[in-house]
This record gives sequence, C-alpha cells and structure tokens, in this order.
Amino acid sequence: MKKSKSFLCVTLVAAAIAATLVACSKDDHKQDYNPLIDDPKEEEQKPPVPDVTPTGRSELYRPQIHFTPAKNWINDPNGMVYADGTYHLFYQYNPQGNDWGNMSWGHATSTDLMHWTEQTVAMTRDELGAIFSGSCVIDKDNTAGFGANAMVALYTSAGETGDVAGKQQQSIAYSTDGGKNFTRYTANPVIKNDDDNLRDPKVFWHAESKQWIMALAKGWKMGVEFYSSPDLKNWQHQSTFFVPLAGRPSLQWECPDLIQMGNKWVLLVSVNPGGPILGSGTMYFVGQFDGKEFKADDLKYPLWLDYGMDNYAGVTWSNTGSRLVMIGWMNNWQYAGNVPCSPWRSAMTLPRELKLIEYDGKPILASTVVGEIDKIAESWQGITANTPFLTPASVKDAYQLRISLHLDKNSTVTLSNDAGEKFVFDINATARTLTAHRTSATGQTSFNGTFSVPSIQAPLNTSGNTVTLDLFVDQSSVEIFTQNGSMSMTNLVFPKSIYNSLTVTGATYDAQFRRLKSIWN
Repeated sequence: MKKSKSFLCVTLVAAAIAATLVACSKDDHKQDYNPLIDDPKEEEQKPPVPDVTPTGRSELYRPQIHFTPAKNWINDPNGMVYADGTYHLFYQYNPQGNDWGNMSWGHATSTDLMHWTEQTVAMTRDELGAIFSGSCVIDKDNTAGFGANAMVALYTSAGETGDVAGKQQQSIAYSTDGGKNFTRYTANPVIKNDDDNLRDPKVFWHAESKQWIMALAKGWKMGVEFYSSPDLKNWQHQSTFFVPLAGRPSLQWECPDLIQMGNKWVLLVSVNPGGPILGSGTMYFVGQFDGKEFKADDLKYPLWLDYGMDNYAGVTWSNTGSRLVMIGWMNNWQYAGNVPCSPWRSAMTLPRELKLIEYDGKPILASTVVGEIDKIAESWQGITANTPFLTPASVKDAYQLRISLHLDKNSTVTLSNDAGEKFVFDINATARTLTAHRTSATGQTSFNGTFSVPSIQAPLNTSGNTVTLDLFVDQSSVEIFTQNGSMSMTNLVFPKSIYNSLTVTGATYDAQFRRLKSIWN
C-alpha cells in the first residue's frame, strides 16, 4: 500500500512481553578478573550441563528468534564449525553466574541455524588459565595426528593461577565424537607468549600453500599477527598487519577472521572502544593474501560491517565451503554487564551471510540474514492504512517488516507499542543516510548512562530512486538491513512490550510484514 505526504499509523505487532539481550566480550578481561569467582579449583569439577528447560524462555526481554543460553553470561561466539549436517556454536560462557568470569566454552548445536540445542559446557579453565576465544577446524587429512576428521579447537589460554594480568598463549584440544568431548593437547601451549595482548586465534586451511593459517589479534598493541603450520601443533610467525586508523589512536584489536571472497580477501577485526558510534564495533579490510602476508587495498579505513551499537566479535563458521555465514555478539562493552536481563545475559545476532559487492566503484562487505529464516516465517501480509493487521494477542514472538521507501524526499519511520514507547529512524534522501534514535523513548535506558544514544547514523550505500529495508524486530532488538545487505544496523532496545505499530511520514512507500515463530517452541 502506498501513501504520500500523509500520516499513516497501522497497528503492527502486539503487546508481547519483550525479551532479549546481549553479550560479547572484550577479550582483555584483566580489569574484570575476580579471583573469588575465577578460582581454578572450581574448574576441576566435571563441566556443568546447562539447564536447557527454563520456564519457556519467555522472561521479559528474552529474545525469541536469537540464540541465548538458558541462564548465565555469554559473550564472543567462537569455535564455530559445520560438520556432518550440524552447525556448532561455541561461545564465551560463565557456567557459574550472570556476570563476566570463569571464561569457558559454552556449546550449542543446530541443523538449520535457527533452532538451537544447548549442550554440555565444552571446555573450562585449566592450569594455563581461562578459556578465551578461538576457532575450530575439521582436520580432514589428519595433519595433527588426532584422527581423520577430528574437530580441533584452537583457543587462547588466558592467565595463570592468581595472575591478574595473565599471559595470553595459544592452545589446542581435539574431539573425535563430534564436539561432545575435548581432549587437550599435552604439549600446550602451542604458541607461547609472555604478555596479555595476543588472542582469539582464527584458523583456516590455505590450499595454495598447503598449510594452516592462524590470525591472532594483538589487543591493545593493535594489529594482527599471522602464523602458519603444517600440523596445527608447530607454528611459525609469518607477518604482522597494521593500518593506522584516523582519529582512533588507541583501540583493542580482537577477534580477527581472514576470509577469501572470490579474487579478494577480507579481514574482519573487532575493536573496542572505538566502534562506528560508541564502544564496540567490527571493522574490515579488503586486500590480498599470499599465504604469508595480508596487504590491504588503498581504501579509506575503517570500514564498518555494522553501523549499530550491538554487533561485536562476529566471525564465520568454518567448513561451510564457499558459503560464508557469520554470527556476532549482540551487545556492547560500554554497558554489557548492566543490560537488564535475567537469568541470562546476552544474545547472539541473527546468523548472516556475507558477500562482497561493489558500490560507487568500491568494495563493500554486505551482510543479509540467512535464508533459513524462512523456516520460522509465516506468510507475507500487506498493510492497509489505518487498519490493524495484528491483534495484541497474536504477537508473542517476533516479526520481519519490509519497507520500500521512495527517495525523492526525507522520511521518518516509527515503531511503537501500546505503552507509547517508540524506536524512530530517519531517512535523509539527499545524503542517503539512515539515522536511528535510541533514547529513553525506546524503553528502559537508565541501567547505564551510555545506553541512550540520540543519533546512530549509517550510509545506505544504495543508488536508485527507492531503498528497501528489512527490519527484524524481536523482544529486545531491532536489526535493520538494506535488502542487498549494503548496510546493516543492530541495536538493543528494552521496551515494556514489543513494538506493535508502524508509522511512516514523508515519502511514498510500500510495507508488508510476516510473523517469525519462536525458535524455542
């Protein structure tokens, strides 16, 4: 339905108890370390099995289409690997509480990237320290000697007993039963290090040079180190990558991921503080990799993967062939420990497929929600002006809203609920920008003084006379994408109930929606 210059308000989704949150991590945790909860003696016990049957996962703010654990703190996704029809999602997890601490690898599995089953905690702290972020690979040719098709985890061993600053060294473990149990390599660490700025190993097989490649972030020292190995055990340093970022002289570089995309290579790096607006964000570099060194093309950096406040530490699944699927931590270190979620704290973004496209003669890393979202989607329905299209009782989960806006004049889009809370964004037709407003009008913000952000701006990166936006609205988050993925913006919100009305003023537009069924039912 189209409307021009007039004011349209249509009831969109219903008053359902909002539910969502966030969680990721700035892997430099030394300032958060608490020896009272990080006592290694606690970790000598058998890893706990999470309570996977909470009360329907229907608590206030609990996401209905995003992964959350039944309880306790999570942050970085790590160790993601696809094997035998199953997607494995490991993640930073505190098995003992809802705040950061006791860093371990939680574990969940899925066959469709939508519905997740929480598994036994995969790895907990040992004599080398906490288990920080890393990656998993499938060793098809048994290069490490752990068995053909062994699942090998590479992770950062962070700190020693009683060592607050901690060494960040790289270790490995392997599983021969599909990720259910891991055995640690007896000669860990495989890369020794004397300080706390070398972490988050992301590993892949480089076919041209017939070796494993590891990317390691340098934390506060900034940059990425590249190592190579024939067997996942013996590693040789190859090169260091660093590009100065204008206006950002001091950042933590974390969670690197080097991926081949056609004849180009793309390096993902999460940085904190210093995202596109405030706090945490994920940037990327486009260039070439020869098996030893990554060289970035001459572009204006930083380039941002997501222009919102709440997409951090995202990396791709390994062993998926040419398909590149990423998931991120839906939170920001500015307020991660304060978001009002219990008994869990934090969620992952929706899984996204990455593609390298071109806009205005330059490469852009595009991201769109994976096609598997259709598995939980009902039929598309049109919207008629001033006519309710969802009753309050019918919206218990989440929804996708698609809006096509003409770009001959500026527009304002408002999502609101029955309590009068609203999430608003503006489209500037001339500047081709989208500016979202996350203020006290959106819902609860008082839990942290940095959560309210008046203006969160992103370039649309689109030409033509119209722009089509896909919005995925859950109980406590709004993810916005241009239809081809040239822009994405992820923001947490904490309204009393899900936004259930749509208002558009300004340009002519079309709108439709479809309900998304809870992944927990």
